[in-house]
Amino acid sequence: MILNFCSYVQWVPGSDVLVAQNRNSLCVWYNIEAPERVTMFTIRGDVIGLERGGGKTEVMVMEGVTTVAYTLDEGLIEFGTAIDDGNYTRATAFLETLEMTPETEAMWKTLSKLALEARQLHIAERCFSALGQVAKARFLHETNEIADRVSREYGGEGTDFYQVRARLAMLEKNYKLAEMIFLEQNAVEEVMGMYQELHRWDECIVVAEAKGHPALENLRRSYYQWLMDTQQEERAGELQESQGDGLAAISLYLKAGLPAKAARLVLSREELLANTELVEHITAALIKGELYERAGDLFEKIHNPQQALECYRKGNAFMKAVELARLAFPVEVVKLEEAWGDHLVQQKQLDAAINHYIEARCSIKAIEAALGARQWKKAIYILDLQDRNTASKYYPLVAQHYASLQEYEIAEELYTKGDRTKDAIDMYTQAGRWEQAHKLAMKCMRPEDVSVLYITQAQEMEKQGKYREAERLYVTVEEPDLAITMYKKHKLYDDMIRLVGKHHPDLLSDTHLHLGKELEAEGRLQEAEYHYLEAQEWKATVNMYRASGLWEEAYRVARTQGGANAHKHVAYLWAKSLGGEAAVRLLTKLGLLEASVDHAADNCSFEFAFELSRLALKHKTPEIHLKYAMYLEDEGKFEEAEAEFIRAGKPKEAVLMFVHNQDWEAAQRVAEAHDPDSVAEVLVGQARRALEEKDFQKAEGLLLRAQRPGLALSYYKEAGLWSDALRICKDYVPGQLEALQEEYEREATKKGARGVEGLVEQARHWEQAGEYSRAVDCYLKVRDSGNSGLMEKCWMKAAELSIKFLPPQRNIEVVLAVGPQLIGIGKHNAAAELYLNLDLVKEAIDAFIEGEEWNKAKRVAKELDPRYEDYVDQCYKEFLKNQGKVDSLVGVDVVAALDLYVEQGQWDKCIETATKQNYKILHKYVALYATHLIREGSSAQALALYVQHGAPANPQNFNIYKRIFTDMVSSPGTNCAEAYHSWADLRDVLFNLVAIGDHSMALALL
Repeated sequence: MILNFCSYVQWVPGSDVLVAQNRNSLCVWYNIEAPERVTMFTIRGDVIGLERGGGKTEVMVMEGVTTVAYTLDEGLIEFGTAIDDGNYTRATAFLETLEMTPETEAMWKTLSKLALEARQLHIAERCFSALGQVAKARFLHETNEIADRVSREYGGEGTDFYQVRARLAMLEKNYKLAEMIFLEQNAVEEVMGMYQELHRWDECIVVAEAKGHPALENLRRSYYQWLMDTQQEERAGELQESQGDGLAAISLYLKAGLPAKAARLVLSREELLANTELVEHITAALIKGELYERAGDLFEKIHNPQQALECYRKGNAFMKAVELARLAFPVEVVKLEEAWGDHLVQQKQLDAAINHYIEARCSIKAIEAALGARQWKKAIYILDLQDRNTASKYYPLVAQHYASLQEYEIAEELYTKGDRTKDAIDMYTQAGRWEQAHKLAMKCMRPEDVSVLYITQAQEMEKQGKYREAERLYVTVEEPDLAITMYKKHKLYDDMIRLVGKHHPDLLSDTHLHLGKELEAEGRLQEAEYHYLEAQEWKATVNMYRASGLWEEAYRVARTQGGANAHKHVAYLWAKSLGGEAAVRLLTKLGLLEASVDHAADNCSFEFAFELSRLALKHKTPEIHLKYAMYLEDEGKFEEAEAEFIRAGKPKEAVLMFVHNQDWEAAQRVAEAHDPDSVAEVLVGQARRALEEKDFQKAEGLLLRAQRPGLALSYYKEAGLWSDALRICKDYVPGQLEALQEEYEREATKKGARGVEGLVEQARHWEQAGEYSRAVDCYLKVRDSGNSGLMEKCWMKAAELSIKFLPPQRNIEVVLAVGPQLIGIGKHNAAAELYLNLDLVKEAIDAFIEGEEWNKAKRVAKELDPRYEDYVDQCYKEFLKNQGKVDSLVGVDVVAALDLYVEQGQWDKCIETATKQNYKILHKYVALYATHLIREGSSAQALALYVQHGAPANPQNFNIYKRIFTDMVSSPGTNCAEAYHSWADLRDVLFNLVAIGDHSMALALL
């Protein structure tokens, strides 16, 4: 892949030029063989095609609504065309005209490669010269001379000559191919010369050996001498070793600083081991070169175990050292095993070190190695074999591993063994296994400590950014508010809202609103919008966007969340903020132009309303003038309102305004100037005002001027001025007179006292008209509880008219109707006199009686009809009795008066009055009083009553006397000196009874 995010790619027709687009870049490869060489243009649109013609190539780019052409380098494209045509001479000529640039350099390289493949060596030579590769250019120049010479001497293509082909293979570093070409022509010397020139002596000697060349030995000596001259002692030693000269080879190896090769050679030949001096020299060189293992092998081979063991130890060859120690030094095995383990640890081979530490009985190191090698089971096995104090340090480390593998039960067991229960709780907490963590914590901690632990752990989780884990910890210990506070602190509002909704649903709406305000203050408007809407505060969202000037967003929210007219109001405010033509365009686009004009006028933004109507809705201007006029009227600016009403073509509204404000002069002026039809309404308005002020005459005049007598008639009727109404009707609308009279009568009947004056007037009218029956009816209908004199006068007038002008039967009906009415208002004498006029004696007496005129009633009865005297007396008695006027009743009927005293319980008054009567009446009421006293348990008072008034020997009183006697005898308080007078009174009463009666009476008492 040579280009990412590629949206367009195309070859330029007839060339190997590639065009592609990467986002805002146009990329052109004039030589695809060098993809890193790319020409780039910055564009602001999309490539839509390529056009080639007229000697130029253009890339067409659509930038917005315009097509822009980018011209490519036609020369570079021409090079590609020449290459495709195989016309390398033309390509060379073209490149020679260009300056050396990265693109040109890449094309020279491409041309050189193609020229070599096509055996056009002169062009290839020119290419390498242009590229500055002098060696290749010179080599090709020599090759071209050979080819030219062969071509001149033998004819044909000189490039087919074997030397030319071999040199081209050498140019490509394919020496084996060159060797094969030479050997095909049996040109052994040329092959050997080639290898010698390249200092490839090995290949040269191989060729010489293969061909049996006589100069083989000289060649080898020359090679050896060359190696020595070039200080290649190692290669010279290998040469001597291959020829069987071991000592010379060892000497060269040591000289080259390669004692290991010398040791290898000595160890492979027994005869060399016998040379002690040589061996010591080699071992010294090995030790000096820190090749201790080779030295140990050599010492062990010459049977020197002590030196061998020491060298093995220094060379970390512990396997050989341990094997040697087991045979020669058993005591050293343990130390060597520990050292071996230490070495393996240093080499990071911890797994291999474990067993060596175990063999060396180094438990701590074995545990640490097992932990380092992640051999957890082996570590647990080793730990279980250790004492608690030693193992407790390492159990948590192993537990951490099992926790990472989510093998929590094993990890918990290990944490517990290591006395790290808190770490086990933390492990469960971090793993989100809150139940296990809480269960473990409750086993070993107090509840309050668990809370503190969880809160502390949650705070740590919070610091690490593990908010969900912290939340679960807070919730586990029933502290959701801390989790809410955490989310709020870190502005993770979604999680905060989630918790509030779960734990405090009653605060959810307030929380949304609070977050909305915070986010608005931070400028995070979209997030604030979400929370405002969740709190059902779409108006706050709209106001937020308005304050930020984001009217489109405000309009969107109002349209989707507000009521039917919310978005219209926002659109109106948006347009108002723009003003002028911009406001008109906006409202037209939204289809709210006319509605906004109405809204502006309705909200008293008349300047904006006039502006919109002037620019786009001229037909709305009169309507706005009208609304403006009504606004000015409400503000009390009547003159300005008048002008606006007139501009709106509504002069009548101005007239009505002045009428409403009782500015009759102004109303008259406007009406006469602009609306003559309203003059009458002005007069009517003035008339109404006059009526309100009770100036009926003025009102009548105004209405007549306005030619509205019917209205005057209506006003009089409404005011209850029926006489004036009848007058107006008679003078101006006589055709309605009879109907008005009937209506008046109905109204008088319905309204009662409210129609009294009209009824009286109507009655007088009927009287004047000789309609006495109707006049009488009107007088009889008069009812005015507040004016009894008027009612008496009217009713008497009715009776008078009936007596004078109506038939006798009608007279009686009227008088019988008037009489009770007069009595009802307390005019008893008038009623009685009226009855007497028609010889209605009984009715007259009843009227006097009802008026408590008893003397008049008695006189009428006595003088006109004595039959009713007893009737009057009886009524009078009943009256006195009912009224409780006993004193007056005594003079009329003493017995009735005494009975009334008894009923009222006035016994003393009764006895006092009875004493003034005869003996029989007195003792009747004395006996009644005595009986009453005995029932009340006052027999002594009853005795005293008879002592005072005497005790008649009436048989009907014997039971009273007997009861008094019995009560005295049986009374417990009578057997004392204080009761003497009582006994004396009883004795006297009984004695008098005996004295005035016979003995049978006394016996009856006993």
